[in-house]
Amino acid sequence: MKTPKTIRVLCVDDHSFLIEGLRARFELEGDIECVGALPDAEQLVPRVRELRPDIVLLDIEMPGPDSFESAADLKRHAPDVRTIILSAYVRDHYISAAMKAGAWGYFAKGDPARTIVEGIRKVAGGDMAFSPAVEERCQPATHHGSRVTEAPRSRLDLLTGREQEVLRLVGRGMTRSEIAKTLSRSPKTIDGHRESIMQKLDIHDRGELVRFAIREGLVEA
Repeated sequence: MKTPKTIRVLCVDDHSFLIEGLRARFELEGDIECVGALPDAEQLVPRVRELRPDIVLLDIEMPGPDSFESAADLKRHAPDVRTIILSAYVRDHYISAAMKAGAWGYFAKGDPARTIVEGIRKVAGGDMAFSPAVEERCQPATHHGSRVTEAPRSRLDLLTGREQEVLRLVGRGMTRSEIAKTLSRSPKTIDGHRESIMQKLDIHDRGELVRFAIREGLVEA
């Protein structure tokens, strides 16, 4: 029988090779157990009810339901289960979406295994945990002693909804006049939004702004 200290983890990822690697690593650790795996989030809530994991490791880019919506749905139906995003992509808008969905952590698949393992332990212990790559892209998390009490905020969280919309259109290569027409605003208003965006993101020219939007996947959103 497993001791009460064992951390039960459900892995949700469409790459079986990754899941098998995690399973093997958890076996070496001794205090973490992979209790199941899913190739997508379609049956996430029923499987969580069946397997009763402490932690769900959730990928972002998978077939099936939107992962962030699935994480939020899981939080509503199983509030004691804690979700950690484990993704190949560390992007500002993904970080923002993960935090809004109630995730307790966010790690990159390229992080060292020991970093992910320690993150799982921290989250199981009631603390939030983030990859160094995630924390570098965010405003600092709020700490109480050694514990994270409030998640870090990404740079996109500094922007208003309208500013994010303008940034997305800038990333698509639209001119100020085209953006103004699309949003039913004056070109002068769009200029004001763009200046505010650049100031908040510490970006100094339009080309850099376009590259930022593309790199963060906003053009695809």
